[in-house]
Amino acid sequence: MPQSLNRRQLLGAAAAAGAAATLAVPGAASAGGSHSSSRRVPRDQISVQLYTLRNQLSINLEASLAELAEIGYKRVEHAGFVGRTAAQFRAALDAAGLRATSGHVGIPQPFDANAWEAALQDANVVGNKFIVHPFFGQGANGPIRDAAVYRAFAADLNKAGKLAKRAGLSFGYHNHHAEFFRQNGTKLTGMDILFNETDERYVHFEVDLFWAFRGAHDPVDLIEENNGRIKQVHVKDLDINASFADAGDGLIDFGRIFAHAREAGLVEYIVERDDAGSPPRTPADALVTAQRAFTYLEGLRF
Repeated sequence: MPQSLNRRQLLGAAAAAGAAATLAVPGAASAGGSHSSSRRVPRDQISVQLYTLRNQLSINLEASLAELAEIGYKRVEHAGFVGRTAAQFRAALDAAGLRATSGHVGIPQPFDANAWEAALQDANVVGNKFIVHPFFGQGANGPIRDAAVYRAFAADLNKAGKLAKRAGLSFGYHNHHAEFFRQNGTKLTGMDILFNETDERYVHFEVDLFWAFRGAHDPVDLIEENNGRIKQVHVKDLDINASFADAGDGLIDFGRIFAHAREAGLVEYIVERDDAGSPPRTPADALVTAQRAFTYLEGLRF
Protein backbone atom coordinates (compact mmCIF):
# COMPACT_ATOMS: atom_id res chain seq x y z
CA MET A 1 0.00 0.00 0.00
CA PRO A 2 1.38 3.48 -0.82
CA GLN A 3 2.85 5.59 1.97
CA SER A 4 0.50 7.57 4.24
CA LEU A 5 -0.48 11.21 4.07
CA ASN A 6 -1.37 13.13 7.20
CA ARG A 7 -4.80 14.70 7.57
CA ARG A 8 -3.68 18.19 6.55
CA GLN A 9 -2.17 16.78 3.36
CA LEU A 10 -5.31 14.71 2.87
CA LEU A 11 -7.69 17.64 2.91
CA GLY A 12 -5.30 19.78 0.91
CA ALA A 13 -5.25 17.13 -1.81
CA ALA A 14 -9.04 17.12 -1.78
CA ALA A 15 -9.20 20.83 -2.42
CA ALA A 16 -6.67 20.59 -5.23
CA ALA A 17 -7.95 17.48 -6.98
CA GLY A 18 -11.58 17.10 -5.94
CA ALA A 19 -10.57 14.07 -3.92
CA ALA A 20 -9.02 13.13 -0.60
CA ALA A 21 -7.33 10.15 0.87
CA THR A 22 -6.18 9.18 4.32
CA LEU A 23 -3.26 6.84 4.58
CA ALA A 24 -1.80 4.87 7.42
CA VAL A 25 -0.92 6.73 10.60
CA PRO A 26 2.30 5.56 12.26
CA GLY A 27 1.88 2.09 13.69
CA ALA A 28 -1.40 1.39 11.90
CA ALA A 29 -2.07 -2.19 10.89
CA SER A 30 -2.36 -3.46 7.37
CA ALA A 31 -3.60 -6.78 6.09
CA GLY A 32 -0.94 -9.38 6.70
CA GLY A 33 1.12 -6.99 8.87
CA SER A 34 1.95 -7.35 12.56
CA HIS A 35 0.16 -5.30 15.20
CA SER A 36 -0.42 -5.63 18.93
CA SER A 37 -4.19 -5.23 18.54
CA SER A 38 -6.35 -8.25 17.86
CA ARG A 39 -9.35 -6.26 16.62
CA ARG A 40 -10.67 -7.39 13.27
CA VAL A 41 -13.68 -7.10 10.99
CA PRO A 42 -16.18 -9.80 12.00
CA ARG A 43 -16.20 -12.26 9.10
CA ASP A 44 -19.98 -12.63 9.21
CA GLN A 45 -20.41 -8.85 8.84
CA ILE A 46 -18.53 -8.65 5.52
CA SER A 47 -20.87 -8.05 2.57
CA VAL A 48 -20.61 -6.95 -1.05
CA GLN A 49 -22.72 -4.44 -2.95
CA LEU A 50 -23.93 -6.25 -6.05
CA TYR A 51 -23.69 -3.05 -8.09
CA THR A 52 -19.98 -3.95 -8.11
CA LEU A 53 -20.85 -7.08 -10.13
CA ARG A 54 -23.73 -5.70 -12.18
CA ASN A 55 -22.22 -6.62 -15.57
CA GLN A 56 -21.25 -10.11 -14.45
CA LEU A 57 -24.65 -10.73 -12.82
CA SER A 58 -26.34 -9.84 -16.10
CA ILE A 59 -24.33 -12.57 -17.81
CA ASN A 60 -25.03 -15.30 -15.26
CA LEU A 61 -26.73 -14.42 -11.98
CA GLU A 62 -26.76 -17.88 -10.44
CA ALA A 63 -23.13 -18.75 -11.21
CA SER A 64 -21.92 -15.35 -10.05
CA LEU A 65 -23.75 -15.63 -6.72
CA ALA A 66 -22.30 -19.12 -6.27
CA GLU A 67 -18.81 -17.71 -6.82
CA LEU A 68 -19.39 -15.04 -4.18
CA ALA A 69 -20.37 -17.76 -1.73
CA GLU A 70 -17.26 -19.74 -2.69
CA ILE A 71 -15.12 -16.69 -1.91
CA GLY A 72 -16.62 -16.66 1.58
CA TYR A 73 -19.39 -14.09 1.48
CA LYS A 74 -22.51 -14.93 3.45
CA ARG A 75 -24.36 -11.70 2.78
CA VAL A 76 -24.83 -9.21 -0.06
CA GLU A 77 -26.44 -5.84 -0.64
CA HIS A 78 -28.59 -5.70 -3.76
CA ALA A 79 -29.19 -2.79 -6.12
CA GLY A 80 -32.24 -4.10 -7.94
CA PHE A 81 -33.17 -7.68 -8.76
CA VAL A 82 -31.31 -8.21 -12.08
CA GLY A 83 -34.50 -8.52 -14.10
CA ARG A 84 -36.13 -10.94 -11.65
CA THR A 85 -39.05 -10.53 -9.31
CA ALA A 86 -38.26 -10.22 -5.62
CA ALA A 87 -39.28 -13.85 -5.13
CA GLN A 88 -37.14 -15.08 -8.03
CA PHE A 89 -34.16 -13.10 -6.79
CA ARG A 90 -34.60 -14.53 -3.29
CA ALA A 91 -34.66 -18.04 -4.76
CA ALA A 92 -31.35 -17.40 -6.55
CA LEU A 93 -29.81 -16.14 -3.30
CA ASP A 94 -31.11 -19.14 -1.37
CA ALA A 95 -29.67 -21.53 -3.95
CA ALA A 96 -26.24 -19.92 -3.50
CA GLY A 97 -26.47 -19.88 0.29
CA LEU A 98 -26.45 -16.07 0.46
CA ARG A 99 -28.60 -13.55 2.31
CA ALA A 100 -29.41 -10.10 0.94
CA THR A 101 -29.28 -8.41 4.32
CA SER A 102 -29.41 -4.96 2.70
CA GLY A 103 -30.73 -3.38 -0.46
CA HIS A 104 -30.53 -0.03 -2.24
CA VAL A 105 -33.99 1.28 -3.04
CA GLY A 106 -34.75 4.94 -3.71
CA ILE A 107 -37.66 6.52 -1.91
CA PRO A 108 -40.28 8.02 -4.26
CA GLN A 109 -39.83 11.71 -5.03
CA PRO A 110 -42.27 13.32 -4.42
CA PHE A 111 -42.88 10.97 -1.54
CA ASP A 112 -45.58 8.37 -2.15
CA ALA A 113 -46.38 6.19 0.86
CA ASN A 114 -48.15 3.49 -1.18
CA ALA A 115 -45.26 3.11 -3.62
CA TRP A 116 -42.79 2.98 -0.75
CA GLU A 117 -44.79 0.34 1.09
CA ALA A 118 -44.72 -1.82 -2.06
CA ALA A 119 -40.91 -1.50 -2.08
CA LEU A 120 -40.83 -2.49 1.59
CA GLN A 121 -42.87 -5.59 0.81
CA ASP A 122 -40.31 -6.60 -1.82
CA ALA A 123 -37.51 -5.97 0.67
CA ASN A 124 -39.13 -8.36 3.11
CA VAL A 125 -39.61 -10.99 0.40
CA VAL A 126 -35.90 -10.79 -0.42
CA GLY A 127 -35.07 -10.99 3.28
CA ASN A 128 -33.54 -7.57 3.85
CA LYS A 129 -32.75 -6.27 7.31
CA PHE A 130 -31.67 -2.89 5.95
CA ILE A 131 -33.12 -0.81 3.14
CA VAL A 132 -31.06 2.17 1.99
CA HIS A 133 -31.76 5.20 -0.16
CA PRO A 134 -28.79 5.31 -2.57
CA PHE A 135 -28.47 8.82 -4.03
CA PHE A 136 -29.25 12.50 -3.48
CA GLY A 137 -27.51 15.82 -3.83
CA GLN A 138 -27.38 16.45 -7.58
CA GLY A 139 -29.96 18.61 -9.33
CA ALA A 140 -30.49 19.66 -12.93
CA ASN A 141 -27.86 22.39 -12.53
CA GLY A 142 -25.30 20.42 -10.58
CA PRO A 143 -24.81 19.92 -6.84
CA ILE A 144 -27.70 21.11 -4.70
CA ARG A 145 -26.71 24.19 -2.66
CA ASP A 146 -30.17 25.06 -1.22
CA ALA A 147 -30.59 24.09 2.44
CA ALA A 148 -34.37 24.09 2.07
CA VAL A 149 -34.14 21.26 -0.46
CA TYR A 150 -32.10 19.19 1.96
CA ARG A 151 -34.49 19.91 4.81
CA ALA A 152 -37.46 18.81 2.71
CA PHE A 153 -35.62 15.65 1.73
CA ALA A 154 -34.74 14.94 5.36
CA ALA A 155 -38.45 15.12 6.17
CA ASP A 156 -39.11 12.55 3.45
CA LEU A 157 -36.37 10.30 4.84
CA ASN A 158 -38.10 10.42 8.22
CA LYS A 159 -41.41 9.42 6.62
CA ALA A 160 -39.74 6.56 4.75
CA GLY A 161 -37.89 5.41 7.85
CA LYS A 162 -41.00 5.37 9.99
CA LEU A 163 -42.80 3.16 7.48
CA ALA A 164 -39.73 0.94 7.16
CA LYS A 165 -39.56 0.45 10.92
CA ARG A 166 -43.23 -0.50 10.93
CA ALA A 167 -42.37 -3.12 8.27
CA GLY A 168 -39.55 -4.51 10.41
CA LEU A 169 -36.72 -2.89 8.43
CA SER A 170 -33.94 -0.47 9.32
CA PHE A 171 -33.83 2.44 6.86
CA GLY A 172 -30.60 4.17 5.92
CA TYR A 173 -29.12 6.84 3.68
CA HIS A 174 -26.06 6.33 1.46
CA ASN A 175 -23.91 9.33 0.58
CA HIS A 176 -21.86 10.39 -2.38
CA HIS A 177 -19.75 13.57 -2.37
CA ALA A 178 -22.21 16.30 -3.38
CA GLU A 179 -23.79 16.18 0.09
CA PHE A 180 -20.61 17.71 1.51
CA PHE A 181 -21.04 21.03 -0.29
CA ARG A 182 -21.78 23.89 2.09
CA GLN A 183 -25.31 25.13 1.55
CA ASN A 184 -25.73 28.75 0.46
CA GLY A 185 -26.24 31.19 3.30
CA THR A 186 -25.34 28.65 6.00
CA LYS A 187 -22.31 27.08 7.62
CA LEU A 188 -23.87 23.65 7.11
CA THR A 189 -23.18 21.02 4.50
CA GLY A 190 -26.03 19.02 3.03
CA MET A 191 -24.78 16.06 5.04
CA ASP A 192 -24.95 18.12 8.24
CA ILE A 193 -28.60 18.81 7.52
CA LEU A 194 -29.36 15.15 6.84
CA PHE A 195 -27.71 14.08 10.09
CA ASN A 196 -29.29 16.88 12.11
CA GLU A 197 -32.83 16.75 10.75
CA THR A 198 -33.43 13.02 10.44
CA ASP A 199 -34.79 11.12 13.42
CA GLU A 200 -32.32 8.56 14.76
CA ARG A 201 -35.25 6.27 15.56
CA TYR A 202 -36.03 5.97 11.86
CA VAL A 203 -32.91 6.82 9.84
CA HIS A 204 -29.35 5.52 10.06
CA PHE A 205 -26.46 6.17 7.69
CA GLU A 206 -24.46 4.00 5.33
CA VAL A 207 -21.27 6.00 4.85
CA ASP A 208 -19.48 5.42 1.58
CA LEU A 209 -15.89 5.89 2.68
CA PHE A 210 -14.58 6.67 -0.82
CA TRP A 211 -17.17 9.38 -1.43
CA ALA A 212 -16.72 10.88 2.03
CA PHE A 213 -13.06 11.45 1.26
CA ARG A 214 -13.92 12.76 -2.19
CA GLY A 215 -16.10 15.25 -0.32
CA ALA A 216 -13.03 16.21 1.77
CA HIS A 217 -14.50 14.74 4.97
CA ASP A 218 -12.81 12.30 7.29
CA PRO A 219 -15.16 9.40 8.17
CA VAL A 220 -13.72 9.35 11.69
CA ASP A 221 -15.00 12.90 12.16
CA LEU A 222 -18.43 11.83 10.89
CA ILE A 223 -18.44 8.99 13.42
CA GLU A 224 -17.37 11.21 16.31
CA GLU A 225 -20.02 13.79 15.45
CA ASN A 226 -22.81 11.24 14.98
CA ASN A 227 -22.37 8.50 17.56
CA GLY A 228 -24.36 5.35 16.94
CA ARG A 229 -25.87 6.41 13.62
CA ILE A 230 -23.50 4.80 11.10
CA LYS A 231 -24.60 1.16 10.95
CA GLN A 232 -23.12 0.39 7.55
CA VAL A 233 -20.14 1.46 5.47
CA HIS A 234 -19.15 0.95 1.86
CA VAL A 235 -15.59 -0.31 1.78
CA LYS A 236 -14.42 1.36 -1.40
CA ASP A 237 -10.78 2.32 -1.90
CA LEU A 238 -9.25 5.41 -3.51
CA ASP A 239 -6.25 5.33 -5.81
CA ILE A 240 -3.57 7.98 -6.28
CA ASN A 241 -5.57 9.52 -9.16
CA ALA A 242 -8.72 9.89 -7.01
CA SER A 243 -10.39 7.00 -8.81
CA PHE A 244 -11.36 3.52 -7.64
CA ALA A 245 -9.13 0.74 -6.37
CA ASP A 246 -9.64 -2.72 -4.90
CA ALA A 247 -9.95 -2.56 -1.12
CA GLY A 248 -6.50 -2.61 0.43
CA ASP A 249 -4.72 -1.47 -2.74
CA GLY A 250 -5.45 2.23 -2.40
CA LEU A 251 -4.88 5.11 -0.02
CA ILE A 252 -7.61 4.69 2.59
CA ASP A 253 -6.59 3.44 6.02
CA PHE A 254 -9.66 1.34 6.72
CA GLY A 255 -8.32 0.02 10.01
CA ARG A 256 -8.12 3.54 11.42
CA ILE A 257 -11.80 4.00 10.62
CA PHE A 258 -12.93 0.57 11.77
CA ALA A 259 -11.24 1.12 15.14
CA HIS A 260 -14.26 3.36 15.81
CA ALA A 261 -16.83 0.71 14.86
CA ARG A 262 -18.46 0.52 18.29
CA GLU A 263 -18.73 4.29 18.52
CA ALA A 264 -20.25 4.38 15.04
CA GLY A 265 -22.76 1.61 15.66
CA LEU A 266 -21.22 -0.23 12.70
CA VAL A 267 -22.54 -3.73 11.98
CA GLU A 268 -21.98 -4.20 8.22
CA TYR A 269 -18.87 -3.73 6.06
CA ILE A 270 -19.94 -3.70 2.41
CA VAL A 271 -17.35 -4.08 -0.35
CA GLU A 272 -17.91 -1.94 -3.43
CA ARG A 273 -16.02 -0.77 -6.49
CA ASP A 274 -18.04 1.23 -9.02
CA ASP A 275 -15.95 0.31 -12.09
CA ALA A 276 -15.03 -3.23 -11.10
CA GLY A 277 -16.50 -4.85 -14.20
CA SER A 278 -16.70 -1.93 -16.61
CA PRO A 279 -14.42 -1.31 -19.62
CA PRO A 280 -11.47 -1.46 -19.88
CA ARG A 281 -11.97 -4.08 -17.14
CA THR A 282 -14.05 -7.16 -17.98
CA PRO A 283 -17.24 -8.22 -16.17
CA ALA A 284 -15.38 -11.16 -14.59
CA ASP A 285 -12.82 -8.74 -13.11
CA ALA A 286 -15.52 -7.75 -10.61
CA LEU A 287 -15.21 -11.22 -9.07
CA VAL A 288 -11.49 -10.62 -8.68
CA THR A 289 -12.29 -7.37 -6.88
CA ALA A 290 -14.71 -9.21 -4.61
CA GLN A 291 -12.11 -11.88 -3.83
CA ARG A 292 -9.31 -9.40 -3.12
CA ALA A 293 -11.52 -7.27 -0.89
CA PHE A 294 -12.78 -10.23 1.12
CA THR A 295 -9.23 -11.49 1.65
CA TYR A 296 -8.11 -8.01 2.69
CA LEU A 297 -10.93 -7.50 5.19
CA GLU A 298 -10.61 -10.98 6.59
CA GLY A 299 -6.92 -10.41 7.26
CA LEU A 300 -7.10 -6.81 8.48
CA ARG A 301 -6.04 -6.17 12.09
CA PHE A 302 -6.26 -2.80 13.76
